[in-house]
Amino acid sequence: MSTLEIRAVRHRYPAADDDSLRSVSVSVDDGAMVSVVGPSGSGKSTLLRVAAGLRRSTTGRVEINGQDVSERPTEHRDLTVMFQNPSLFDHLDVAGNVAFAPRLAGVRRREARRSAQRYLRLVHLEGFDRRGVGALSGGQQQRVALARALAAERGVLLLDEPFSSLDRELRTSMHDLLTEVRAAVSPTILMVTHDIDEAALADSTVVLIDGTVHQQAPTSELYSRPASLPTARLLGGFTEVPGDVHHGVHHSLWGRIPVAADCPTTGDAVLVLRREALRLQDPAPGAARGGEPHLPGLAAQVVRRRTAGARVVASLTGDDGTPVEVEMPFGADVPLGARTRVELTPGAPGQWALPTAHRSGTMACREPSRTGAR
Repeated sequence: MSTLEIRAVRHRYPAADDDSLRSVSVSVDDGAMVSVVGPSGSGKSTLLRVAAGLRRSTTGRVEINGQDVSERPTEHRDLTVMFQNPSLFDHLDVAGNVAFAPRLAGVRRREARRSAQRYLRLVHLEGFDRRGVGALSGGQQQRVALARALAAERGVLLLDEPFSSLDRELRTSMHDLLTEVRAAVSPTILMVTHDIDEAALADSTVVLIDGTVHQQAPTSELYSRPASLPTARLLGGFTEVPGDVHHGVHHSLWGRIPVAADCPTTGDAVLVLRREALRLQDPAPGAARGGEPHLPGLAAQVVRRRTAGARVVASLTGDDGTPVEVEMPFGADVPLGARTRVELTPGAPGQWALPTAHRSGTMACREPSRTGAR
């Protein structure tokens, strides 16, 4: 059993005016994978280095398997770290690099190299054992670094943006490999990344902004139910609708939109809507599909359009000045300059995605149990 608990960790760099981590707590269960995302300077790498023992926290503690290891050096913690730079040993061949940790632990050379073969097979580098690391591609070097980290056979694996230096194709290949590795050996993993798609490999994602945890949830939940406006902005793909909430209904130029009972009874609020939950309609009165009345929305003009894979994302400016993004259905398009109406799509995921109140700090509200305007 290998668990990692980071409890109320605070950290401040020497001569800094403010904390880089502010009472951060993260829990990783045995065999689970948790990713940490955030903008540059949010404290992601600092958090990982505190967990590894490479940085000392100002307050708080790190626990592995229920034991406080805050005062232990890195080598005496049941963990290993893989960084963005593979930092392989040029004087050792591939198998020698992977066997390094077992050899350091006192395992005999032949046995250590035999163990290395197992991990090289796991990362699909069988037959590479006697090659020099300088002859490997960047992706192959990262595979060797991953095999070396696994060969240490520690309970916890820390990944510090390990694939960010690779191109998209190699990064996707490493993502697939990490999924295979998890299925084969079930390490407990904490991964720091700036890539939201990469974070989705994990069981849950921690959003760290300005040294503070804003949310920890499965990535799918982050997209549909961000806990704060900064989280929504970090993830992207949301339209912000300013307005106010009165008795469970958000009022704006879009119309009256019901929200959950845990929203503020009264107060300024911003409703955030996924771009996939919006559609474009004929702006003429009574022109809604199937003769239905218009759903909440507003008139807008298309100012930009871009392709996103097989889909088109239209950027519009509402008549109230609100910037809006709409992801068009497959095969649909809209010309630049077109006048249209943006509406909520009935039943779409994230349709009523989380209002966020400004007046009394950051507050998130859950989606209501039913959709539609009141």
